[in-house]
Amino acid sequence: MAIESSPEAPQPLGRIVNAVRVWVERCGQVWVEGQVIAIKRRPGMLHFMTVRDRYAEVSASVSVPAEVLEASGVTEGMTVTALLSPRVFEKNSSLSFACHDLRPSGEGRLLAQLEQRKHKLQAEGLFERSLKKRLPLLPTAIGLITGAGSAAERDVVENVRQRWPGAVLEIRHTLVQGPQAAEQVMGALTELDAHPRVQVIIIARGGGSLEDLLPFSDEGLARAVFAATTPVISAIGHETDLPILDLVADLRASTPTDAAKRVVPDVGEEYALIGEARARLRRAVVTTIDREQHGLTQLRNRPSLTDPLYAFALRHREIDDLRHRAGRALQSRLERETTGVRHALERIRAMSPKQTLERGYAILLDGEGQAISSVRRVDAGDGLHARLADGQLVLEVHEVTDADGNSLEFEEAPDEFGED
Repeated sequence: MAIESSPEAPQPLGRIVNAVRVWVERCGQVWVEGQVIAIKRRPGMLHFMTVRDRYAEVSASVSVPAEVLEASGVTEGMTVTALLSPRVFEKNSSLSFACHDLRPSGEGRLLAQLEQRKHKLQAEGLFERSLKKRLPLLPTAIGLITGAGSAAERDVVENVRQRWPGAVLEIRHTLVQGPQAAEQVMGALTELDAHPRVQVIIIARGGGSLEDLLPFSDEGLARAVFAATTPVISAIGHETDLPILDLVADLRASTPTDAAKRVVPDVGEEYALIGEARARLRRAVVTTIDREQHGLTQLRNRPSLTDPLYAFALRHREIDDLRHRAGRALQSRLERETTGVRHALERIRAMSPKQTLERGYAILLDGEGQAISSVRRVDAGDGLHARLADGQLVLEVHEVTDADGNSLEFEEAPDEFGED
């Protein structure tokens, strides 16, 4: 019912807002479709989303319980179908919606399912990098699973032949989209995995929509690739496409052409590498030969090889040199010792009485042959002997004087000890 009002009798704002709230809440719950453009997660049990109409510039704020949001697997950018009920907050008269149920729709639903499948397989370890198998350097045979007459098949075959003309391809044609595609790809994978010559398998397909690439996100196919003993290369779609097969495969190629480049080396590059290796080997061999030849030349030029008697002549010269050195050392020693003896003899001669006599001195002896060292031991009339260098003289004492020239007279002869 319309609320009566006039300038003279206006209605309180709170009453009007409350009336609007009551009218809005009469709408009850309604299913709506929109695109989630923002999700604000807050601590607690309630989160907030901003949902926009896909065909009009209309958006709304939606509160959603945490358990509802987590169970839906919805992420930003997805199109969703939500069970909403409108609400008006009287405090600021703002309009918002409460979400009671949330489901992805269209591609959003598919993406949510794929996300749940990825989480499941990742938790089981199917994406572990440590379990990836290494590709062979040059496979004996290459397995290829692709659509018959597809551009992906042409890209792989042409690039493999161009890079390595002798490569052997085992091709298995299967459906690459539709309900039966995953099953056929698994059958071809099992056959090629058991092939005795196939050492690597490529699963290739061109680009397409999300629905077209769904077979390559099949859980059964992912488990079959993980269980294969032969390394598997995934070459599905374009670089931006990422089916689950890319995560399970041992190697992800961005395109079928990239897969061909990864599986075999380029023959031209290999020829160039071989040429470089041969050149390095040739230089190494030539260098080794030159070094050894130089060593042989040095050996041949050694005196011991040019003259067999060189060693004897060398030793003979060494002996002569040692003999001369010994002679010089002996002569030097003899001269040194002779000089020493001569010096010692000169010192001895210088201290001998005979040398003193030769200088004009004499030795006085009494009658008993005792040397006279004092005038007090001689009396006038005593006979003395003077020994000279060339003989002796017999003397008689006529007078005795002291050092001052005074005459000495002795009352009695000195005793035998020469005392007065």
